[in-house]
Amino acid sequence: MRVCSVDHPELPPLEMPSRFKHDVAYFMTPPGERGVPKLPESEYWIDLDDARRFLNEGVLLVYSPLDSTKQAEIQLTAEQEEWLEWIIANRVNRIRIE
Repeated sequence: MRVCSVDHPELPPLEMPSRFKHDVAYFMTPPGERGVPKLPESEYWIDLDDARRFLNEGVLLVYSPLDSTKQAEIQLTAEQEEWLEWIIANRVNRIRIE
């Protein structure tokens, strides 16, 4: 699977494992939140401040779909860290997964 920058199409895509298709939902800012536009299928908005926070903390907070008061910390994988570094270094907000 490849992650492409919509903001900077000149950037070479980043290769990611196929499971990243599911992981990206943990990192994305939903359309309509903080001014994020509605995006085509397979495109995602990543807030750079959030990306920096995820990378600095090294974990994701995941909430239970059954009880929003329950949360768990999940350590970032090496691939997720590499992707966040790519996002931050290249100032990418909008990505497309192919």
